[in-house]
Order: sequence, then structure tokens, then C-alpha cells
Amino acid sequence: MTSSNVVTGKIRFSYLDVFKPRADKDGSDPKYGACLLIPKTDTATHQKIMAACEAARLESAKVFGGKVPGKLKLPIYDGDGDKPNGGEYGKECKGHWVINARSKYKPGVVDRNREEIFDATEFYSGCYGRASISFYAYNFNGNKGIAAGLNHVQKLADGAPLGGRMRVEDAFADDYEDDFLD
Repeated sequence: MTSSNVVTGKIRFSYLDVFKPRADKDGSDPKYGACLLIPKTDTATHQKIMAACEAARLESAKVFGGKVPGKLKLPIYDGDGDKPNGGEYGKECKGHWVINARSKYKPGVVDRNREEIFDATEFYSGCYGRASISFYAYNFNGNKGIAAGLNHVQKLADGAPLGGRMRVEDAFADDYEDDFLD
């Protein structure tokens, strides 16, 4: 039997909420989350995700009244296409598979050496790493599908920050020379 848990290859993180949960809509429960940008060239991770989604579908009978559905909405989208609710993905999504993973529990956040990261400026939207995610079936208000749960994240490398904000180290990269005394 295939597991519904996956550890990705090297991905890029976007829309990170791993230090503090965020509510998607007014009145909704705040959750931790991340948008995972998986390069389309990483066929091994894509295959593991598709197998995990199928495992979650096969395990879903308890969610769907004892019947395993034939087809369900999947949590993986083509970053070169349109968003499921309309509109285009941003340029950072081009050439990637896109998964939004959420959890009501705080994920573990570690660096390359598996040392915990506490500083949100060290783990930010745009950095690269890996994610531990799990897939499960849902049946909520007539919507049926497979969702991605966020377990843990690992930072492997820095990247250009997404969202228009630069890192403080980059903002002040040039040495400042105070010449007001001249």
C-alpha cells in the first residue's frame, strides 16, 4: 500500500505562514500553511504526490459513506495555467506544479542541518527547501476532493524574496560611508 505522506524534493516556498497561523477569510479558523512550488522537472516528486493522492482516495471510504469515489478534486495545479477559482498564477509559478498545504498545527521549521529556525526573516517566501506533506480526503459543503496537509518544512537555500519585499541583508548590502564630516 502506498503512503499518503510525501517529502518533496527541492521546492520554492511562497505565501508562508509557518510561524503564525492566518485565517483565509473573516471568521474562519486560522491555519498554518505554505504554497509549494514544485519544479515540473522534478518528476520523482510529482509521481510521489500523485501516488499519495491515489492512496488518500482509496482510503477515503470512511469520509464518503463507505464508498470509494472514482474521481476527486486534487490539490496539485499547473502553475502555467489558471487558478482553480479563476485568474492566472504569478510568474513565480511558471514551470511549476502548485500545492497549497495547510494545517491547524504548527509545522516544524528546520534548516539544512535539521536545527530549528525561530526567526521568520530566515524562512521566508522565496527561499528553497523541502516539505513534508500528507494527503487526505475531504467532503465539506458539497465539495469533495483530496487536500494537502502541511507537516514540516526544511530550508535548504536562500532565494529572491517573493511579494516585493527584500531581505534586510540585501537592502543594506552596500557599505555606507558617512561623509557629513567632510
